[in-house]
Amino acid sequence: MHEAMLYDKLKKNKEVRCRLCAHKCLIEDGKRGICQVRQNQGGTLYSLVYGKPIAGNVDPIEKKPLFHFLPGTSSYSIATIGCNFQCGFCQNWDISQYTRETGGKIPGGGPGGGTEVPPEQIVAAAKRSGCASIAYTYTEPTVYFEYARDCMKLAHEAGIKNVFVTNGFESEGCVEACQGLLDAANVDLKAMNHSFYLRECKAHLTPVLETLERMHKAGIWLEVTTLLIPGKNDAPEELKKLARFIAKNLSTEVPWHISAYTPRYKYAEESGGPGRTPVKTLEMAMGIGLEAGLSYVYPGNVFGHDGESTKCPGCGEVIVPRRGYSVSDQVMKTGLCPGCERPIAGVWTP
Repeated sequence: MHEAMLYDKLKKNKEVRCRLCAHKCLIEDGKRGICQVRQNQGGTLYSLVYGKPIAGNVDPIEKKPLFHFLPGTSSYSIATIGCNFQCGFCQNWDISQYTRETGGKIPGGGPGGGTEVPPEQIVAAAKRSGCASIAYTYTEPTVYFEYARDCMKLAHEAGIKNVFVTNGFESEGCVEACQGLLDAANVDLKAMNHSFYLRECKAHLTPVLETLERMHKAGIWLEVTTLLIPGKNDAPEELKKLARFIAKNLSTEVPWHISAYTPRYKYAEESGGPGRTPVKTLEMAMGIGLEAGLSYVYPGNVFGHDGESTKCPGCGEVIVPRRGYSVSDQVMKTGLCPGCERPIAGVWTP
């Protein structure tokens, strides 16, 4: 086991206060935090998943999704089990909610269990695979932050960039610890509704909004994703608030990905629960984003939709043609639209 970062030792009964995410769990001796993968043992907080990745895959960066960060490159994608959210609609619930579904079991290191995988091996695998970045993804990277941070340090030394795909519930201290190491993040802004976060995620909205602002101010390249669930978070007025937040509190240049939902986990078991998101709902939300002044709004999980490609907001020329996760070889690398030479926000070269 590996001692955790960002926690306080309290005198009373060997309790500790974890400061890694916005839950700020007060953890008694022998107990775990909400994420289920950080445990207080005798007044010292330990990560139970350091060096224990449950997945290691080579993905297109577009799968994260990141459309304005090194398009057409591959990202070595890792995760451990665990999450500080408890979303009933989770698309990767089998690993994010693993401990809750198995009564607290922690598997061994490596995708198949067994020996632990040190950060050096993660970076070596990324380099061997020709990846331009390492993505800390699938579950929530905050809960295995110590492992991710050690990987990030070595990745930069090897000339490889780092990406978080996150729910945005990091604490201020966690974002500060990312500075200089984290190059890009796709933050899942699930709704612009406090009740939704409390009911569906067992979390809060405000810390997510604060994390987005902190990451943007820190110079981390940001893209935002919202998974639209019919009848849950797709009301036009709520989407208008969300789009306006991105435009006014972050930037009109921050890409917004609006993804179609497919029933998963507890929602898949609901009788009469929400079904897959209609394309017309995605297109309605895209229109709201554009009306709010956002320059780049993309549909997700709708293969072949015309909106997948990046177009210059000035002249309308297609500058990054996409179909699903596939990107044309004719990818703009200069950061300028070839048609009108307008600067296109993003990170275009390693």
